[in-house]
Amino acid sequence: MDHQQQCYAEQQEDEQQQLQHGPFPVEQLQACGIAAADAKRLRDAGLCTVEAVAYSPKKDLLQIKGLSDAKVDKIIEAASKLVPMGFTSASQLHAQRSEIIQIASGSKELDRMLEGGIETGSITEIYGEFRTGKTQLCHTLCVTCQLPLDQGGGEGKALYIDAEGTFRPQRLLQIAERFGLNGADVLENVAYARAYNTDHQSRLLLEAASMMAETRFALMVVDSATSLYRTDFLGRGELSARQMHLAKFLRSLQKMADEFGVAVVVTNQVVAQVDGSAIFAGPQVKPIGGNIIAHASTTRLALRKGRGEERICKVVSSPCLPEQEARFQISPEGVIDVKD
Repeated sequence: MDHQQQCYAEQQEDEQQQLQHGPFPVEQLQACGIAAADAKRLRDAGLCTVEAVAYSPKKDLLQIKGLSDAKVDKIIEAASKLVPMGFTSASQLHAQRSEIIQIASGSKELDRMLEGGIETGSITEIYGEFRTGKTQLCHTLCVTCQLPLDQGGGEGKALYIDAEGTFRPQRLLQIAERFGLNGADVLENVAYARAYNTDHQSRLLLEAASMMAETRFALMVVDSATSLYRTDFLGRGELSARQMHLAKFLRSLQKMADEFGVAVVVTNQVVAQVDGSAIFAGPQVKPIGGNIIAHASTTRLALRKGRGEERICKVVSSPCLPEQEARFQISPEGVIDVKD
């Protein structure tokens, strides 16, 4: 009997260690008395992990076909037992944050400004005019996220949602060569989808969530998060509908960053400010999406052109980085340090 108990304890310990490395699959709820059919309903609705269920408001769960009020209450209770959602001390949080993985950008100066690179588990927004290096930075990150942790990587796959049609696999091959990675493997580790309209863009996130529940992803890129919103919603009359749709999309991205610990990188377009200040200060540009996207992103980076291939990146908003600038350069090998 003792031997059996010991085996059981060891088995539980192994399971616990495995589960600590990622989110709980939604089937884990069955151990807490939730029916297998209900767990399947949750998965079919795009909630592939217990975290996704725990982070969802009750009204969203009630919209799932076949789940009654009583069932939803039971599911929420079971999920909150598995996912800690109460208070913790700041020292515990500090210890957790010290283990957060940063993904290198390819430029040492840029990484120094970002204190290590692009942070996982949060949304980084990159905005700027055309030809400022937004897409090139995204391509470089798709390769660096596959590097080992000691080389500034994330040891995971990349997921790329392309709304502008500017994704080029041959760029990944050129960048992979610089880091000494096998080109075929690098391409295999990047999941790509083209988004054709705003509803499709949101639906792709459900597919992305089920993929992330299966294998380890380190990075998710949406390039650009706002371009389709500019064409699907036109004029002032549709502005509030556009902002609500965009807010929901960004909320889903944040949920995925929390759930799977991926670095979410979204690029944003800009609009020229046509007001009185333009006469004195020259043409000013500001990112589109207004306050909705400004509040949704954890770190905002503004890119602008420098001389030749040089680009300048500025931290516009961040909870922990000071407002400062860094220079980088775009080369065939992706984003690199400026060669003086």
